[in-house]
Amino acid sequence: MTATTHPETTITADPALPLIRIVREFAAPREAVFHAHVDQTLVTQWLGPRRLVMDVDRWDAETGGAYRYTHRDDNGTYGFYGSFHEVRKNERIVQTFTFDGYPDGVSLETLTFEDLGDNRTRLTGTSIFESLEVRDYVLASGMETGVIEGYERLDDLVAK
Repeated sequence: MTATTHPETTITADPALPLIRIVREFAAPREAVFHAHVDQTLVTQWLGPRRLVMDVDRWDAETGGAYRYTHRDDNGTYGFYGSFHEVRKNERIVQTFTFDGYPDGVSLETLTFEDLGDNRTRLTGTSIFESLEVRDYVLASGMETGVIEGYERLDDLVAK
């Protein structure tokens, strides 16, 4: 049996600021990592924990566009939605993010895609929340598992 290793995902929260920063490197070109974030068919293959199935109601990954999707498992359905404020090809995505179960917890997320050379990409995501309380709710929600497992799935996808 061969063990698969994945790069470390760093998730940090400044105790004084209502933000979460996620940094992850991928052994894939920046164009492939970016494309996997904007192509609906690809997003459904990697976003979220392994145990959940993703259904997309709307996915307009362009500046001024919007999205709505659900994740589901035997325990229920979890809906998410937001707007794409800016989609700059292979460089940056700025979007809002809201969980149906906590509609007052909207965040503003910025993803940057950095070409590290040698077919490697660093993805940095910064999420800003209305308050420390909302940020702490998100941290306590199990989001870390979903982020790490999703990025492991993305590793496999961009390696193809």
